[in-house]
Amino acid sequence: MALYEKAPAKINLALDVLSKRDDGYHNVEMLMTTIDLADRIELCSLEQDRIKISLESRYVPSDERNLAYKAAYAFKKKYGINKGIHINIEKNIPVSAGLGGGSSDAAAVLRGLNRLWSLNIPMDELAELGATIGSDVPFCVYGNTGIAKGRGEIVERLASPPSCWVVLAKPDIGVSTRTIFQRINIENLTHPNTAEIIDALTNKDFKQMCANIGNALEEITLNVYPEVQRIKDVMRQAGAPGVLMSGSGPTVYSLIEHYSKAKRIYNGMRGFCQEVYLVRLLG
Repeated sequence: MALYEKAPAKINLALDVLSKRDDGYHNVEMLMTTIDLADRIELCSLEQDRIKISLESRYVPSDERNLAYKAAYAFKKKYGINKGIHINIEKNIPVSAGLGGGSSDAAAVLRGLNRLWSLNIPMDELAELGATIGSDVPFCVYGNTGIAKGRGEIVERLASPPSCWVVLAKPDIGVSTRTIFQRINIENLTHPNTAEIIDALTNKDFKQMCANIGNALEEITLNVYPEVQRIKDVMRQAGAPGVLMSGSGPTVYSLIEHYSKAKRIYNGMRGFCQEVYLVRLLG
């Protein structure tokens, strides 16, 4: 029996870093929403009690380093499952891109195993387990739109954004989240107005949303990777109203109300950058 789960990418409408924690992590506020760009997860039971990962990507490991593997291992251990599982991952989300692909894969595995083995575990409990795997996993368990606080483990659901198109452009580099966080100086960060974005979501105000999206990590990444700044500049020159880097980068996205303009910006970015996507918001 095969069971399938969709693992959608996320973008950050706001990403703020508030303080350094005693455990070495940072307290964050990450306002995220899912987009219609997704990996596809196939789960099949195995007779032998083991975890097998299959995927075609030279950038993603297929062993215990893979977040989907870690999710299956944590799930089996917590709930005393002695069955094996084969996880096949069809990768469509760019890797090390700031779009939460690995975290979404892990979250999809948690949801999928819950269904496959008919355990009826509440979503809140799955999100709590997800927090042991990665900071973005709890949000990805729920999907849609929400704000993650603390280390990412405290998730509050939010109103969905106004309907719009998203153009994503990823330069041919990968960015290590750990490396960017190591460069953080809290006093030097520019903090986004997260409350204004939440208000814009509540009122379905596209202009207000675009005017307030912000990412405290953006300046750090732009200083290390100037090609990300160039992508931002090209998108802005094309007339996109809301342009921001997602996560720790390097993917830059623009929010556009009308398809004709989104398509024009998408076509323009394809001549400038190899990995470009035109998708809708899901959240």
